[in-house]
Amino acid sequence: MSVAPDRDRLPRQRRGTTPQMVGRYPDYDVLEQVDHWDAVTREMVLARVERVPEISFFTPAEARTLSVLCDLLTAQDTEPRIPVINFVDEKYAGGSLDGFQFADMPDDRDAWRLIARGLDEEADRRAGVATFAAADHETAEAIVKDFADGELHGGAWDQLSVSHAFSLVMRVVLSCFYSHPWAWNEIGFGGPAYPRGYSRFGSPQLQDGERETWEGREAVDIDPVSGRSEPPPRT
Repeated sequence: MSVAPDRDRLPRQRRGTTPQMVGRYPDYDVLEQVDHWDAVTREMVLARVERVPEISFFTPAEARTLSVLCDLLTAQDTEPRIPVINFVDEKYAGGSLDGFQFADMPDDRDAWRLIARGLDEEADRRAGVATFAAADHETAEAIVKDFADGELHGGAWDQLSVSHAFSLVMRVVLSCFYSHPWAWNEIGFGGPAYPRGYSRFGSPQLQDGERETWEGREAVDIDPVSGRSEPPPRT
């Protein structure tokens, strides 16, 4: 499970938007490059920011539970957040599956509903609250840790493989999160390559190495495990 970023150590975002308005590239906004993308790509990417899909696949209760799960997994604990659950919902509302399924798992759409039910049941068992969304932060984190470790049992969890269910969730959540331009700002991603391309790729001998002129500069390099900060490497 991700650890929420320390906003006392990471710079505030000065251009564009990142989750929680902190990041390593505070003066970078990938959306300033939209004029360099082809029209179809531009429309698709901008829609992720400007036209967030409404929830239509999950029930309101399932969406609340799964939204908390998505935020915990992506370490989003304050606004602005990427609305990951909305994009997960859009995927299944459109019948978009991944082309494979573990033998010990139900259909992915059914699996997500079972996961929501299992999280609510676990919150009730541990904290006496009706839903996972109503659990305190420490309880919710402990449940997600056990989910990641495959250590949840009983009720809805007995109808699927817990480890494979967590794998499914992470695959979809990370795909939705890192398809959003706010996440691109957070990691300094230069955006779609077509039609401009990445002319410096494979040319580390150039000044600034392979970094394109429009790409962001990393302002701080913090190890997420040790918490130690080092200046970004020179190229």
